[in-house]
Amino acid sequence: MTALVITPRGPFSLAASMRFLEGFTPAGYRDASDGGVLRLAFPADDGHSTVSAEVRQAGGSEGSAGSVQANVTVHTGNPGKAGRGAASAESDGVSAVRAQLARILSLDVDGSGFPRLAEDDPVVAELIAAYPGLRPVCFYSPYEAAAWAVIGHRIRMVQAAAIKARIAERHGQRVVVAGQLLHAFPTPLVLRGLSRVPGLPEVKVERLRLLADAALAGDLDAARLRAMPVEDALAHLRTLPGIGPFSAELILIRGAGHPDVFPRHERRLHASMAEAYNLGDPDASDARRLAGISDHWAPYRSWVALLLRTRREEQAGPAARGRSVR
Repeated sequence: MTALVITPRGPFSLAASMRFLEGFTPAGYRDASDGGVLRLAFPADDGHSTVSAEVRQAGGSEGSAGSVQANVTVHTGNPGKAGRGAASAESDGVSAVRAQLARILSLDVDGSGFPRLAEDDPVVAELIAAYPGLRPVCFYSPYEAAAWAVIGHRIRMVQAAAIKARIAERHGQRVVVAGQLLHAFPTPLVLRGLSRVPGLPEVKVERLRLLADAALAGDLDAARLRAMPVEDALAHLRTLPGIGPFSAELILIRGAGHPDVFPRHERRLHASMAEAYNLGDPDASDARRLAGISDHWAPYRSWVALLLRTRREEQAGPAARGRSVR
């Protein structure tokens, strides 16, 4: 086990992130009230090991967010045995683990300028006030976001989440984090070997295997995706099996953690924007018009979009989280 410290730049609340995770269907997170400890288990970016992390936030001084402190372990052994095959993070690349954890919590982005967006936009000001310190909590990797997109294509999110959880339980690494047993989603090396997944048609299983190959080949590398021009990154992602325009945006924004992308294919976000900015037809459904509004959110377009979606889903209630991924 290795201790890591990440110092947020700008406002950040781990408690807000944990509350968000409780309503984020793909995460299946249920213990956000347990002493302020965030428990995570996920495939590492290296494609073959699994990381477990126990995350807390220290109290911050006036005007600054407290540091985020994590005890992490890298697991390289048998996925079916809890706690086996653990190695220190130093020997497996502590900097890579730290970078991945920071990306998951959007702590790899300097958020000190985010509050300034409120100065010229009353909608953003209201959102920031309603969700203080909330940054996007991402999928653990673009690989896992892509797998979620394939699993959830044209089925209800709750059904997709149940299938994803079963895959993790049967094929992922079992780890104990702060006294609780967690099942990580299987690494690409494991996923590429699956021949059958209960609840998924053969075509989806084949796409999952191909996505695992793509991850191992570097085609789902988060740093590479974020370094590309946005349109080039999206075009690249659309070449992967089962990934269309909606899923490509999901992978780039919520998988790679890109902070400044406006989702042009997210209808529920567009409806939320139309309501917030009092837009009538045809502007309410004009993606180009909405993207123009989002230009004022730069360089945090993804962050504001998340807050808009969060508010809309809270207003809609739990039923909204059971909808189809599309």
